[in-house]
Amino acid sequence: MREPGLALIPVRRGARSLVEGADPVLALRRKSFSPRSFAIPTHAGPTVGTSSASRFFDLLVTRHAVLLNPFQSVAGPPRGSLDWKTPEITPDQARRLLESVDCSRPVGVRDRAILGTLTYTGARVGAIARLRLRDLRDYQEYRSLRFTEKRGKEREIPLRLDLNQWLQAYLLLVNAEAEGKDAPLFRPLSAASRSRLSSRAIGPWTIRSMLKRRLRDARLPLIITPHSFRALVVTDLLEQGVPIEDVQYLVGHSYPSTTQIYDRRARKVTRNIVERISV
Repeated sequence: MREPGLALIPVRRGARSLVEGADPVLALRRKSFSPRSFAIPTHAGPTVGTSSASRFFDLLVTRHAVLLNPFQSVAGPPRGSLDWKTPEITPDQARRLLESVDCSRPVGVRDRAILGTLTYTGARVGAIARLRLRDLRDYQEYRSLRFTEKRGKEREIPLRLDLNQWLQAYLLLVNAEAEGKDAPLFRPLSAASRSRLSSRAIGPWTIRSMLKRRLRDARLPLIITPHSFRALVVTDLLEQGVPIEDVQYLVGHSYPSTTQIYDRRARKVTRNIVERISV
């Protein structure tokens, strides 16, 4: 008798050890296969029963253990909406934030360059922290930044004129020409002197702390995060009629549906509706 919460799916015996945690290569090298059943626990949620099982059978198909993926045509359960979980920052607020940075000190020049990169590339904070000097590419007619995103994906984004100027000022400050191409692009303040920058790479947590400090100085909502700039880029470009495929590549999403999550145009419609309530 089957235990509650288990779903039986017939597969070949050699593939069974994949689910049990054995080496998939050894399992698929077995020469004798016979139909068996294994149990996938459903108590972990619908993802285990559909998405994970589909990826599992995709692996079996590529390794020639089974002919077809039985989950390929199965629609997964509806996922919970992630809309609007990222706090919003408007173009006016981003402009105020950039204008509020005091660039009379080295830390201000660095912060303006980092905030400009967030605003004009829509890159993730982790990708910005991983930037190296070699990732700043000069094509004479224009310059670009090459970002290494999640799962090792790379994308290259041209720099607009003002961001290019801010990065130039920052590179003069750190004397980038005297350093190797593997040196980090953005660095934290030196522990020995708060007026100089370190040679180490800045961390994502340092960028988040810097943003909170700059938001406080500009009297902007502290709920704004580095991810808010991604929502800003997506919404602003879609409002201007830029194709969603181009926006998707810019922000580094694998699917257009993920890009749509960051679109804040629907929220503006909602605000207009509630403002019309007569109370």
